[in-house]
Amino acid sequence: MMKKKNRPADKIQDLQYFGEFGGVNPSIADSTTFTYLAGKTMHDVFEGNREGCYLYSRHTNPSTSYLGQAIAEMEETEGSILTSSGMAAITTTILELCNSGDEIISSQTIYGGSFAFMQNYLPKYNIETHFVDTTNIDEIKNKINKKTKLIYCETMSNPLLEVSDIRSISKLAKAHNIKLIVDNTFTPMIFTPKELGADIIIHSLTKFINGTSDTVGGIICSDEEFISSLIDVNSGSAMLLGPVMDSMRAASILKNLRTLHIRMKKHSENAKYLSEKFFSDGISVIYPGLKNHPQNDLMLQQMNKEFGFGGMLVIDMKTKEAANLLMEEMQAINLGYLAVSLGFYKTLFSAPSHSTSSEIPENERKNIGLSDGLVRISIGLDNDIERTYKLMKKCIKKVNSF
Repeated sequence: MMKKKNRPADKIQDLQYFGEFGGVNPSIADSTTFTYLAGKTMHDVFEGNREGCYLYSRHTNPSTSYLGQAIAEMEETEGSILTSSGMAAITTTILELCNSGDEIISSQTIYGGSFAFMQNYLPKYNIETHFVDTTNIDEIKNKINKKTKLIYCETMSNPLLEVSDIRSISKLAKAHNIKLIVDNTFTPMIFTPKELGADIIIHSLTKFINGTSDTVGGIICSDEEFISSLIDVNSGSAMLLGPVMDSMRAASILKNLRTLHIRMKKHSENAKYLSEKFFSDGISVIYPGLKNHPQNDLMLQQMNKEFGFGGMLVIDMKTKEAANLLMEEMQAINLGYLAVSLGFYKTLFSAPSHSTSSEIPENERKNIGLSDGLVRISIGLDNDIERTYKLMKKCIKKVNSF
C-alpha cells in the first residue's frame, strides 16, 4: 500500500520531541560547549568526520536542532540551520553561494533589508544584482548569463503581495545550473517551495512561525550538502559569520510552531473576509485571494489550499497623509498597532514606502507601484471579524471625508 503523504500540518503534529526526563517539551540545552570522553572524538568532529556530536553552540546545539529539524520536516528539506534573524539567514545564504564577480537575479519587490543588502552592500565585494519582475519569466531569462549564481524571490512579495511562478523559475534555474532561493516568510504552510522546485527556503521566524512578536530569528532550509557547507568549521558562512540563535529562543519558537497550522488558517480566513468586504465597498485593496488579483489562478495552482491565501492585505489610501491618518485612527480605537513586522496575533499596520521598504529608492518604488499611500496590514486572530470590518470601514470613511 502506498504511504499517504503527510500534509504540512501533519508533519508538525507528528514530531513528538520530548526531554530526556520525559517532559512533554524538549529540555533546553543551556550550554555553550559540550564535553567529550576522548580527545580523538573532538578531533574527528573538528575535521568533519563525526556526526551526531555537539561541539559548540555557535555551530548547533540540541535546542536549535529540535527546532531546525521540525521546520525542515515542514518544508520537506533534508536539513536546516537556524540563524539569529531573517536577515542573517538571507545574508549567510547569499555569501555562501557568491564570490567576487558573480551575479544575482532578484525580484524587484522584496523586503527592504534584502534589497539594501543586494543593492548597497554586495557591490563592495564585486557582486552585482539585477532586479526584475519575477512574475515575468522572460525578464529573468534576459538577465541570465555565465556569471549568474542564483535567483532570489519571495513566494508572496513584500509588500505588493505578488506571487511568483516558482515551478517555472525553478525549471529555468535548473536548466542553467543556478540555485533558486525562495523567502517563504509571508506564507508558511500555504506554500511548500521545495515541492515547487526551490533549492533553498528561507524564513524570518520572527513573523508568522513564532507569532508572538517576542523573538527575532531566521532559518535556512535545504539539502544536506548545502547545510553541511554552511556549518563547515573551516569555510562555512553560518559557522564563521556566527549568526547563531540562542537555545532559549529556539525552545520558545518550537512551542509556538505547534499551533502554526491553526493560526495560519485563522489569519487567512480573516484577511479574505476583510478583503472581499473592502472590494465590494469599492475600497482599493490588494489580496491574492481576490479574483481580480493578477496571480490568483497561479496561487491556486501552487498553494496548499487548506491554509488559505495568507494573512496579509494592502489598502491604497493614495497619499502618505491619508495612510498615516488611517493607521492612527485604527490604533486609537484598538483595532491594532501602528508597528512594523507581521504575523502577530494582534493586527499590525505600517506604510511600507516610508518604513519597511524605504531602502528602495523613490523612483524605483514608483516604477513597481509601491506608492506612498499603501498601508500594509497583517491581519490578526480576531474572533469577531465582522466587528473588525465595520470599525475599519468607519476609519477609512472618516479619513476619506477629509
